[in-house]
Amino acid sequence: MKSFVPGVLRDEPQFARLFIGQSLSVLGDRVSLVAVPFAVLSVGGTASDVGLVAAAGLLPMLLFTLVGGVWADRFRRHRIMLISDVVRFAVQGLIAGLLLSGVAEVPHLVLLMIVFGTADAFFMPAAAGLMPLVVGPDRLREANALRGFVLSSGLVLGPALAGGLVALAGPGGALALDALTFAVSAAFLARLRPRDPAPGTVKASTGGTFLGELRAGWVQVRSRTWVWSAMGAMAVYHVVVLPSVFVLGPVLAQEEWGGAASWSVVVAAFGIGSLVGDVCAYRLKIARPMALAAAALAVASCQAVIIGSGGSLALIAALEGVTGIAVSLFFVLWETALQTHVPQAALSRVSSYDYLLSAGLMPLGLALAGPVSESLGVRPTLYAMTIVAVPTALALLCVPAVRRLPAHASGTAVGTSGVHPVSAATLP
Repeated sequence: MKSFVPGVLRDEPQFARLFIGQSLSVLGDRVSLVAVPFAVLSVGGTASDVGLVAAAGLLPMLLFTLVGGVWADRFRRHRIMLISDVVRFAVQGLIAGLLLSGVAEVPHLVLLMIVFGTADAFFMPAAAGLMPLVVGPDRLREANALRGFVLSSGLVLGPALAGGLVALAGPGGALALDALTFAVSAAFLARLRPRDPAPGTVKASTGGTFLGELRAGWVQVRSRTWVWSAMGAMAVYHVVVLPSVFVLGPVLAQEEWGGAASWSVVVAAFGIGSLVGDVCAYRLKIARPMALAAAALAVASCQAVIIGSGGSLALIAALEGVTGIAVSLFFVLWETALQTHVPQAALSRVSSYDYLLSAGLMPLGLALAGPVSESLGVRPTLYAMTIVAVPTALALLCVPAVRRLPAHASGTAVGTSGVHPVSAATLP
């Protein structure tokens, strides 16, 4: 039986502990991905309200993600994640209670999602910086691929579970399950014992002012062409493409495909493709990871035109499966590149700029997707998204620093200090 356990789980017990807790939390997150849009619709919300609630959950990224990055480089990253999980458990539990009791309204959902998003803004930079403290540098790609495999598995199992829960217990029942998974994740984080950062890096990262540390993180970004160019391309992906998944896809499913069950099929197909992509990332030896990542981002940027293609549900689901492969490849390679080439003491701050320029700007796209689609039509809006996003991803592939970035760091030890002459990119 031991041979069936991935080596990184056998050899890195702290990663195994983190992996188990996060695996259950991911399942709840994927249930929530389907349940929240239909929760808004169930209380009489419109397409614009779906976008507003989704944007409310991401808006705090603009305000707090940089703070979260500095704090995560100053303090124990797993403790920040623990507090975030406790807050998100309380918020999702309250939303579930309001929905199940029949008193929920769109303003309630907006306000609670702002609190949820604030906790997310602190969790994400801390999680990005934690991985090198629970996994050795030679196992990072393997660990990221395995983590991605769980995220993708959640996309397969979560929507199926969500469809059943929404049908049987309503969106409130589905979100109650998500709340429970945050409690489980918090319990595992409370038992986590990550390694200490490399000697000398803590003092370097905590000895200055907040603004000084923020500027130091930005230096790490702008000194690496492959980092800031990839962040720009990802900003377009998050602002332009992902609203087709979070807003317009569910609306189209509600109007033409039969509702949550049909949309769950599409999301599950994407998840199956993501599983394939994670297996590829786990097994392939890739000499130039960011070149492949940029090509994968171009494929991923086709999601909007696929959803709006007017094809059969089976065809749309199959094509979304292909984009799932591309998305998994991109994010595993990007996250591993950051963890490999960015100094450990600055990793959370660099990641916080990544989230600010991608997920932090995403509320703009989510808020505009509904009104624009109501004015132009859902399908013309989806086509316009593709016209903007795909050329942007192809332009990233033309950047020499992106094409030439090697898989392994050289010259400077991973996780020490200083600006490495070559670097990488990151995720959603």
